Amino acid sequence: MPHNNTQDTFVGLFVAAGIAALFFLGLQVSNLSSFSHGDTYQVIARFSNSGGLKVKSAVSAAGVKIGSVRSITFDPKTYESVVAMEIDAKYKTLPDDSSASVFTAGLLGEQYVSLDGGGSSDYLKNGSKIEITNSAIILEKALGQFLFKSAEEKKSAPEDKKSSGKK
Repeated sequence: MPHNNTQDTFVGLFVAAGIAALFFLGLQVSNLSSFSHGDTYQVIARFSNSGGLKVKSAVSAAGVKIGSVRSITFDPKTYESVVAMEIDAKYKTLPDDSSASVFTAGLLGEQYVSLDGGGSSDYLKNGSKIEITNSAIILEKALGQFLFKSAEEKKSAPEDKKSSGKK
């Protein structure tokens, strides 16, 4: 079969498109390409455990990405995670009694902050603190509690049968 330059060109374009697609996929998975840094305002929430939340993780409301995590620090006085979030300025009508929760999304287990609106007529503004928070659910901790409870139930079950047999 004769070899020609047209085939080489098409193979080269195909390989270049594949590399570009992998690069784009990598940016999407790492959250580096999302969320424009236009006008934003910053809000702070404190969590007893922020789990695997990372800087640049998504902040969403009703499933829509409205911002990103700017920083995560540890408060040595209260032993809490202090999460600073940048919210896009076009979402300036979030009630100031909104709640924040850390959830897990996707197959890779990436975590994000979800904001649920409250009923207040006052809105979050730059520097606001979200008072109502729900920490991340740690899978290992929940699994350990389940196994411990299950073991306790099995341990007490034979005693119940013995006492019921004596009656």
